[in-house]
Amino acid sequence: MWAIAINPSAGHGKGISVGENVVQYFAQKNLPYQVFSAQGADTLRSDLEKFLSQNRVQGVISVGGDGLAHLVLQIVVPRNIPFAVIPAGTGNDIVRTLGWSLDDVTSQLDRITSTAPQPIDLGNVDSEWFAAILSTGFDSVVNERANRLTWPKGPHRYNVAIALELPSFAPIEYEITTDSKTFLTEAMLIAIGNGRSYGGGMLVCPQANMSDGLFDVMILEPVSKIEFLKVFPKVYSGSHITHPRVKMFRTKKISIHAQAIAYADGERIGAAPISAECVAGAGLTWKL
Repeated sequence: MWAIAINPSAGHGKGISVGENVVQYFAQKNLPYQVFSAQGADTLRSDLEKFLSQNRVQGVISVGGDGLAHLVLQIVVPRNIPFAVIPAGTGNDIVRTLGWSLDDVTSQLDRITSTAPQPIDLGNVDSEWFAAILSTGFDSVVNERANRLTWPKGPHRYNVAIALELPSFAPIEYEITTDSKTFLTEAMLIAIGNGRSYGGGMLVCPQANMSDGLFDVMILEPVSKIEFLKVFPKVYSGSHITHPRVKMFRTKKISIHAQAIAYADGERIGAAPISAECVAGAGLTWKL
């Protein structure tokens, strides 16, 4: 039995069409499945948890964006149940790191239904699992503002939030503890990568590996607003890591104290202090 969790509002309605294709695939292959779809995360989580407690499943398939995948992780990881992420959101950064096409869903489903899942590393921040990026700093400030905006809809809302927040944004002072040391630093942005990208393909931690048992940590030290606007576009190619004000290192555990908010997989974690650990082999999924 397979559980198919669908977010119908993902990708401005793409969740519905992709979800229909996934269900059709399982029906045509005569594979047993149960569909879960709800507008509210709490209802979806409750229904899915009840089903998993009463049935033996081969895996949970998340059809939506990183938000739904993040929710599914909280359910399946403690139960050691495999999960798959079918891209139907606006960012799809978990799928990007796993190497799957954003368009060829059939090939991904063929692999999922015919091969065994593989272990991957996951991050755990204050008992919450994440697959891609844990971040704090300017991007979290922008997320906070974007979530309060009622206009415009879609990805342009994030761009508007950047324009509103950048003029007044100031570097934040952080106390950071890693596997080997504790240090103070001012930073515009800190990204803790289990995966490589966030924000729909921003390769903030371009060399992150989901099988090495370590986070890749990127710290952008203070730069002028003009310099920030120059550096920011380079994140799409990963070339920002050569900038002299960008520091990169690896660690298994990290703790952060600051007057700041943190997000993981695009979902709000809350105010610092936060503590995170890269847990080797914590998840089971299919990757290219």
